[in-house]
Amino acid sequence: MEADTQAQVAFFLTGRRPSEYLDAVDGLDLRPALFAGYRDLTPLRYDFPLVLDKGVGPTGVQSLSALIDSALSTVARGADAERIRKHGLRLEQDIRALVASGTAGSFSAIWDIAANRLSPQMDAAFEDSRKRLRAAIKVDGELADCDAALPGRVLRHVWGLGQTQKAALFRKKIDRLILKLSDILKSEFERSAEGLSSKRLQASVGTGYAQVFDFEKMAGLLAKTQRKQGMPESRKARINELLKILRTQRFYPGSDAAASKDPALQPYPILFEHCADALKAYRERLPRLLELAKALVIAELEIEGEYNPSRHDAMFEAYGATGLDAQELATFPDYMVCLDAASLTAQEQGRLMEILSSGWPIKVLLQIDDLHDEADTGEGGLGSGLRSRQLASVAMGLNDVYVLQSSSSNLFQFRERVLKGVTYPGPALFSVYSGANGRKSGLAPYLMAAAAMESRAFPAFTYDPSAGANWAERFYLDANTQVELDWPVKDFAYEDEQHQSVSEDLSFTLVDFLASDRRYASHLARVPREKWNGSLIRVEESLARERKGLPDKIPSLLMIDGENRLQKVIVDQSLIRQAGRCRDMWHSLQELGGVNNSHAQKLLAREQKAWAEQLKESQAPAVAASAPVPAASAPATAAETPAAAAEPVEEQHSPDEAYIETARCSTCNECTQVNNKMFAYNGNQQAYIADINAGTYAQLVQAAESCQVAIIHPGKPRNPNEPGLEELLKRAEPFN
Repeated sequence: MEADTQAQVAFFLTGRRPSEYLDAVDGLDLRPALFAGYRDLTPLRYDFPLVLDKGVGPTGVQSLSALIDSALSTVARGADAERIRKHGLRLEQDIRALVASGTAGSFSAIWDIAANRLSPQMDAAFEDSRKRLRAAIKVDGELADCDAALPGRVLRHVWGLGQTQKAALFRKKIDRLILKLSDILKSEFERSAEGLSSKRLQASVGTGYAQVFDFEKMAGLLAKTQRKQGMPESRKARINELLKILRTQRFYPGSDAAASKDPALQPYPILFEHCADALKAYRERLPRLLELAKALVIAELEIEGEYNPSRHDAMFEAYGATGLDAQELATFPDYMVCLDAASLTAQEQGRLMEILSSGWPIKVLLQIDDLHDEADTGEGGLGSGLRSRQLASVAMGLNDVYVLQSSSSNLFQFRERVLKGVTYPGPALFSVYSGANGRKSGLAPYLMAAAAMESRAFPAFTYDPSAGANWAERFYLDANTQVELDWPVKDFAYEDEQHQSVSEDLSFTLVDFLASDRRYASHLARVPREKWNGSLIRVEESLARERKGLPDKIPSLLMIDGENRLQKVIVDQSLIRQAGRCRDMWHSLQELGGVNNSHAQKLLAREQKAWAEQLKESQAPAVAASAPVPAASAPATAAETPAAAAEPVEEQHSPDEAYIETARCSTCNECTQVNNKMFAYNGNQQAYIADINAGTYAQLVQAAESCQVAIIHPGKPRNPNEPGLEELLKRAEPFN
């Protein structure tokens, strides 16, 4: 046993694997234990694929499952309900399988493919179910699976809908201005000498009445009513210049058919692949943008007849010299830049920060396909993906940038927040991890992306400067699972070697996420089942322990192999270091989100102390006023003893019972971070055991060891079959 432990310690410290004691994991197709039910996603009902449609609400993004559910609620009724429901769900599953296998196209096209494939296998009523369901689904659009292309497709789709709506509103506005300005000039012309000439009058009436009217005499009569002084030439020139600017603008498509065919009047491109191109285009177009913005304001004044040259000429001469505000810029298109984190050079990163600090309405998608570089795995360092992730934190520091960070698996849930970002009147950064690198390890991108979010490797959050004046209103972190914990805790049920059902809570840590990547195989070593012992502890427990000298406990993971057999592996310290850094970054996000906030806890502790002192002072007079009890007198009954003078009665506990000395709790959060279902806080923010059955004896012992004031007493284990009890009982002795 000693040799086994030494081999495990050596591997933890050096990453070297003695073959006679530890096994390599290569070829075992290991996955984290919590991945056991997700080898094939197609039978599962979840958000993907998505339907990218121009008519589904403001975002234009809908889930296939939601479409099917809506149709079923409409048509699956009465005696045919179960039959239609069965057929509808089978169609949905087949569509999902087609999209997962690479079939591309619209919802209607792939629906037909799936229906035609299933038709020979189904009963005679299938055709009726198919027609009724399809008639109930009123939308159509391209189907998008959770793959490497998804972030760009979703962002461009939602952004594109917004630009289309802006273009329609702008076109309506500019057509109105052109019409009104043209009417002013037309009216002026019709009252001029040329407009009232006999030739002009005859042309306006037409040839049918040429013999009826004397146009020369009519022109003479009208000339007598003509104004002595017409429109100033300066105003005519100003209105003609306004019309020229409005008709030749290139920020949106024009309604003039001839102009739309002129290459020189084609709309400016607003979608880019490099920050340098977007910056160059914006700067080059800025003079035309200012010119058009000024023309829009002056045109409104001219139409209302309120333009005063003596007052307005000088004002508009310097219009836009200090830039435009967000409301004025909101009239114009928002640019979008789609970046690949793998090719983000230092120079391009500098240009990205220039965009974000400019205040210009440029939206940037930073797509991250791999959080860890292969070259970095040997050193246990951060890959370019994680370095790119830090850009989101930097962007938040600029204060006026909309920031969204999310895995692609969460984009559908974040669709409303994506919409807020693309319509935000300023710069926005969308940092999205696609999970595409999961293919290298045989994992679906959806699963890899979801695991990154669950493990805190890539948490989801948004920062919206327009949401309010403080961080509590601007910052949103609640999309993450069990946001108050370091690592989310999930129930894991399996059958042991004796065919007994076993259920336990597992934390999903960064190490679980890294262990799912085959490139990290050298950092893992399999421990044969006969060598499992009390020296193997979970990763989250290892992270909570303060190590001094050589470790006596080795962090381990439960994993499943290609045949769904449970395996236990140990990990080296480079992965533990990465997990520690990840946890620290998560703590920083929690602080911003008001979760386990150190300032709030400090304030709470101060208020608790003040409250205790105030209570003590209020009780003091009552104690002093109460009469002393003679030594020979009989003890007072509870009814006779003044409440203020009564001593608290210490609660008695069995030595086998787990309990907490709640009155001594310092609210350090150590126990609730171990298991927030087993441990909870009362109204005074002091811990107690809320549900002893919600966790394991190992978690009780871990909480006792991590408690800063040593008030947790684990007692005896309730489950005599829990693994490693001999070791756990030894660890529990000092606390019982």
